[in-house]
Amino acid sequence: MSAAVGEVAEVDGELVEAFARLAPQLTRSAPVPGPDGLAEIVASPATRLLVARDGPGGPIVGTLTLVVFRIPTGVRAWIEDVVTDEAARGRGVGAALVARAVELAAAAGARTVDLTSRPEREAANRLYERAGFVRRETNVYRIVIGNKAGDPG
Repeated sequence: MSAAVGEVAEVDGELVEAFARLAPQLTRSAPVPGPDGLAEIVASPATRLLVARDGPGGPIVGTLTLVVFRIPTGVRAWIEDVVTDEAARGRGVGAALVARAVELAAAAGARTVDLTSRPEREAANRLYERAGFVRRETNVYRIVIGNKAGDPG
């Protein structure tokens, strides 16, 4: 497979359908973004929503969100919510998305790109290591705001 990766410029029905199919493959604890939520992501100057297609003009088979922002110590970049359709896994989709995100982060002035991945996502962790990411010895902290009973956050 030759994944064609592009940046989303506008939200359409195909994108909404792709997220309805792909987001639950990433997590079942977060709601699937609808047209308004996707439009907010696309319109934000800090986020770049990438999609991978099964060849030029083919169906959307993966997504990735790149977040780039300036803080006092420099430009930072984070990769979030990488998902490849189950039917397309193992065919280079994730690698193509990650490579494009790293290129865009570098062009924006970021010196590093960070991401997190749960240990049980073994294939994803292997992908990130093959792409050159190195596991850091750090603590990740989280506070869940407005957590409802039973919500894993």
